Amino acid sequence: MNAIELSHICKSFGSFAIQDLSLTVPSGTICGLVGENGAGKSTTIRLLMNALRPDSGQAAVLGVDVSSPEFQAIKEDIGVVLDEAYFPEVLTPIQVGKVMASTYRRWDQKQYEDFLRRFDLPEKKVFKDFSRGMKMKLAIAVAMSHQPKLLVLDEATSGLDPIVRDEVLEMFNEFTREEDHSILLSSHIVSDLEKLCDYIAFIHQGRLLFCDEKDQLLETYGIFAGTSEQLESLQEEAVVGRENSGYSVRALVQRDKVPASLELERASIEDIILFTVKGANEK
Repeated sequence: MNAIELSHICKSFGSFAIQDLSLTVPSGTICGLVGENGAGKSTTIRLLMNALRPDSGQAAVLGVDVSSPEFQAIKEDIGVVLDEAYFPEVLTPIQVGKVMASTYRRWDQKQYEDFLRRFDLPEKKVFKDFSRGMKMKLAIAVAMSHQPKLLVLDEATSGLDPIVRDEVLEMFNEFTREEDHSILLSSHIVSDLEKLCDYIAFIHQGRLLFCDEKDQLLETYGIFAGTSEQLESLQEEAVVGRENSGYSVRALVQRDKVPASLELERASIEDIILFTVKGANEK
């Protein structure tokens, strides 16, 4: 079973639209959703959680259509962290735990308290006095303490210092060691996605430009560095995108469409994303 299935989703907001978006996240995997501000990442997550209704297309989570009455029960199996944490400002983490215990049937108070200690969160400090990083850590603790099968995370590592962020990424990695646990993680921090994810989905101006296995992406593409004349000698379809700098040029190319004798640099996921945008803008 797939954890997430979006099929030909369209949603228009006047000047902006999600256009024919199809995305599959297999169960037991981590998919990174990346794109610039305003690309449609948060809108995609809202459509996935049935907070927005699409103009057309279908969405399913854990095998259940999100527009069906059965989806309300499935929400018990989904841990959600949005780009802002929303808890009543006057509550402390201990009080938040009591509220969640009345909200989720499988709430694990001991695990929640373990997360509070692991994140070094002050149990009696009110939410309004938390820093952004503390707020995000509290939201992550809540999302992971009711035995979810799927985590949907929208910029969940934003505002965390590098040491804590690395610890949180390891927690996410531990979470998916259970074969029926999956994660959809939206982030601007592409290095985090490259480190953690099995799949990378790139959305640009409301369109999904690619969704592929991370390792396959890294094997498929390389960076060419040389002269414009050398680049022009390659097949046109081999070049995904390019950038000129005086007499030299760098380009993202498909390895299997260039001569084996041509020495290429390793392409990072960030390289693949940036050059894909350059290529899309050239068309």
